[in-house]
Amino acid sequence: MNTIRKREELGPNVIRYVIDAPLVATHRKPGQFVIIRVTDDGERIPLTIADADPAMGTISLIVQSVGKTTRQMSMLKPGDVIHDVVGPLGKPTNIRQFGTVLCVGGGIGTAPLYPIAKGMKEAHNHVITILGARTRDLLILEDDMRNVSDELIVTTDDGSYGAKGLVTDAIRSLVNGGTHVDQAVVIGPPLMMKFTSLLTKELGIPTIASLNPIMIDGTGMCGGCRVTVGGQMKFACVDGPEFDAHEVDWDSMIRRLGTYHTEEQAAAERLDHECRIGLGTQESR
Repeated sequence: MNTIRKREELGPNVIRYVIDAPLVATHRKPGQFVIIRVTDDGERIPLTIADADPAMGTISLIVQSVGKTTRQMSMLKPGDVIHDVVGPLGKPTNIRQFGTVLCVGGGIGTAPLYPIAKGMKEAHNHVITILGARTRDLLILEDDMRNVSDELIVTTDDGSYGAKGLVTDAIRSLVNGGTHVDQAVVIGPPLMMKFTSLLTKELGIPTIASLNPIMIDGTGMCGGCRVTVGGQMKFACVDGPEFDAHEVDWDSMIRRLGTYHTEEQAAAERLDHECRIGLGTQESR
């Protein structure tokens, strides 16, 4: 039973769940994910394992409520059960002693970045973290990331918190200031990952990115998560989700992410309509 033990709101439409999943908690490694179904007839969606407690048999999942399934999940409370949790899936992050590791997170991308930064710190790297968000309200896990970083830099597009600007501005400033980076990890919105990887390539910094393409079964059978890396087709669920950021065909991946935009929006609107009808029925009793 994948029972929800704790629910915590981290920001607007962003929720952290701690759920029972003892086998996943025991075997997961940084960078891996699970496939969940909220209900028996629900769609499958991938969620990165943000943290795990093997002794308690729990894992942490951070969800941004944007589509039908994530909105359904956002309605769940402690004591409720998630129908399916399958994992750990994907290849773990290559955690080893690199030297200075730069961890760059954008928005909800900070959630999957956290276990990687934690693992890099435990491997005795000097961890520098840069977190970026459009505005302060959209920044998550700042304290968690500070606890696993030697240095933390925050940027916001509107200047409402930290330094005004983009994560790429902070990276260039860091390197221009004399900091040598041996390895970078970037996770966030696809455009942010694209331009960050273009910059780190220019600067000669090896970089990995965790990709978030459309994913269904998590085993490579459906082919929905295919991406082009180094001119070759890869499946993010089994070959990744992490790849050499300098080899990713970002433009093709971004185009594929929009394939079902119309259908996704319609499904979310139907759910909202059903919820309003249900609320009206309850209020009329």
